[in-house]
Amino acid sequence: MKTITMNVGGMHCGSCEALVGEALEELGGVESVEVSRGSGTATVVYDECTISPETLKAAIEKEGYTVSG
Repeated sequence: MKTITMNVGGMHCGSCEALVGEALEELGGVESVEVSRGSGTATVVYDECTISPETLKAAIEKEGYTVSG
């Protein structure tokens, strides 16, 4: 398992946190997700053999948020 913390832009409320968290949790290979609009981050524990950081980023961007880091 590997952990990545990504900076997520555009989160303004609890619903934003929930959308980002749900988008990541639906992906196969994701073990846990912690999203914080206060710090503007999403920390994901994932199986690097199953899923890539690029796929995690794409899932967040698909919901309309920006990702860096």
